[in-house]
Amino acid sequence: MSIGHTLLGLLESGPRHGYDLKRTFDEKFGHDRPLHYGQVYSTMSRLLRDGLVEVDGIEPGGGPERKRYAITQAGVTDVERWLATPEKPEPYLQSTLYIKVVLALLTRRDAAGILDTQRSEHLRMMRVLTDRKRKGDLADQLICDHALFHLEADLRWLELTAARLDKLAAAVTP
Repeated sequence: MSIGHTLLGLLESGPRHGYDLKRTFDEKFGHDRPLHYGQVYSTMSRLLRDGLVEVDGIEPGGGPERKRYAITQAGVTDVERWLATPEKPEPYLQSTLYIKVVLALLTRRDAAGILDTQRSEHLRMMRVLTDRKRKGDLADQLICDHALFHLEADLRWLELTAARLDKLAAAVTP
């Protein structure tokens, strides 16, 4: 995810302080991974340097002065370009789980046990996400669905690999 583009997009609704940007980001996108204040301010400094935001005002505060940022036309254009660019699909061709299965076969360990343990962990996480989805708002439901669909695909791969484990062992072991 591009933190810079997300903060720029949030600024399109009007100027905001870094604190407000962090709070809104965390409410909308950061349920599981909130932003650190340092990340917000370093990102805003970079966006300011690049001409994508400008300081709209400075207010005294209880501590350091509070800068209010506004998006520039160049920032709006940058957000539009980012939104219109499709995300690269991740083919997952460097799967740690696949590496573990092959290494288990190469070292004559229990690859089926690794698959079973992973299947249990996936099912546990699916239960957690399903419960969260049931209790959550629409945004939470959608992000949980996204994660659940990926976990379901992983489960299909686990089943397929378990069914082909003997063939895989023959192919990878000397």
